[in-house]
Amino acid sequence: MVRKILELGDESLRKVCKPMKTYDLRLWLLLRDMAETMYKADGVGLAAPQVGILRRVVVIDVGDDHGLIELVNPEIIAAEGEQAGSEGCLSVPGRRGYVVRPNKVTVRAQDRKGKHFEITGEGLLARALCHEIDHLDGIIYVDKMDHEIFDDDEEEAQEEK
Repeated sequence: MVRKILELGDESLRKVCKPMKTYDLRLWLLLRDMAETMYKADGVGLAAPQVGILRRVVVIDVGDDHGLIELVNPEIIAAEGEQAGSEGCLSVPGRRGYVVRPNKVTVRAQDRKGKHFEITGEGLLARALCHEIDHLDGIIYVDKMDHEIFDDDEEEAQEEK
């Protein structure tokens, strides 16, 4: 079931989410709904608070070999390097910002059954992991952006190449 994505200004997006403690059908349905919602909106990631659920649950699919990544109670345990670039958010439609993030991160999380695992991502996957985990702490990319990027800025950058 596709869920409504909350937008900037909704107080739920600013709350710190609680850990998941049960790994049952309710969680599985949430993960399914979040993935459907993310794909329908053409996103690469979605965090539970974006659909009004204040739990530490994230789905990501950046279109690489990992496919759909489901993260329950994720935490970044290592970060290195730096990347800077344009970033957007399904909860901030029509806007983009210039954000600096680590180029490589390792995340420890649980799967839908509660089993612990680690995943390391670089580039876009690292950016998505950081972005979505920020949502779980009430942080939105606009809080971290250096400046807003407008369509004209991106067109000029493309013309200069």
